[in-house]
Amino acid sequence: MKFIYSWRWFGPNDRIKLNEIRQAGATGIVSALHQIPVGDVWSKEAILNRKKEIEDAGLTWQVVESLPVSEDIKKMSGNHLLHIENYKTSIKNLAECGLNTICYNFMPILDWSRTKLKLDVGDGTYTSGFELAMFAAFDIFILERENAKNDYSEEVIAKAQEYLFNLDDAKVAELKDTILYGLPGSLEAYTLEEFRAMLNTYKGIDRPKLKAHLSSFLNQVVPIAEANNVKMAVHPDDPPWNLLGLPRIVSTVDDLQEIVEMIKSPSNGITLCTGSLGVGHFNKLPEIVKALAPNIHFVHLRNVVRDSDLNFQEDTFFEGDIDMIATVKELIKEGKRREAETGEQWVVPLRPDHGHQMLADLGQENYPGYSLYGRMKNLAEIKGLTLGVINLMK
Repeated sequence: MKFIYSWRWFGPNDRIKLNEIRQAGATGIVSALHQIPVGDVWSKEAILNRKKEIEDAGLTWQVVESLPVSEDIKKMSGNHLLHIENYKTSIKNLAECGLNTICYNFMPILDWSRTKLKLDVGDGTYTSGFELAMFAAFDIFILERENAKNDYSEEVIAKAQEYLFNLDDAKVAELKDTILYGLPGSLEAYTLEEFRAMLNTYKGIDRPKLKAHLSSFLNQVVPIAEANNVKMAVHPDDPPWNLLGLPRIVSTVDDLQEIVEMIKSPSNGITLCTGSLGVGHFNKLPEIVKALAPNIHFVHLRNVVRDSDLNFQEDTFFEGDIDMIATVKELIKEGKRREAETGEQWVVPLRPDHGHQMLADLGQENYPGYSLYGRMKNLAEIKGLTLGVINLMK
């Protein structure tokens, strides 16, 4: 099999430039048109302009991450019918421009959740993390979500109260801003009022209903993707459990298996994100790869440390709780199976997913996890592991 070693780039406004990415050792780019409002059509002109910019730097645009699914589609309300038609048109336009892998997610409102964006690792580097009691302090006492206490144990509520009692106003504001941080590609964030209003729009939408909405979406767009030789790869929830009264439906091996059964198609698949799935102590990554291998279209690799109390932080590539070697072995087994079955090499785009803030990145402004040197280190380790395992398994 062949991995395309890739790098997420947020476009011309990204602090990290394409020539630096090429020097870091990537050949593929994972990018999106963040300037286009969610729900609008991605025109061929805009796609080709971005593609040319990437190719002029000696790189190749490998994966679209993300072609966003609007909140209206997730709720099946408002302009969802128009947005689905626009999504179909964007799929066709991407295909005509030579782009054939689309990563998307179906997480309500927030693409990810952390309670710390600059967690001191102890060696001079920084990472991100999540503590359930800190999150509960925000949810119950800062956001003041209705019935929020029902979602936490008495022990967690007590820890949340104690934690909040010891915070000054600046630290309270920091916690609020961290949880309401903007989407990748943007440094904008929700205000509390905006977020409360968004939460209210999801009233009455539970896990079964959100799954029904995803199934409806897939049954409308996947036939278009298949007709245009485009692979859709759903990204797992981060973290993989319900938050803020919002359902999460792409969190476990059972969820992923249900999704690929919603419409059976070579175009309906998943993004294997070891970090997002791996923060759940209940998820075993090698087993997930073994179960979903034929449906994997795109891979993110990062490691984490986690516990059964739903606390976690991102870790260095080999030193976390995820067995990276076993996970990569299962991917390569799938590559060998496909080659034996079809006679064709499985080519899979893979990227380092987040990295510690370190070296000259310290003090620089960039989206948390998307530093230059931390990801460059991870990419080198990923290359070494994948190439080594491939050669050992020949």
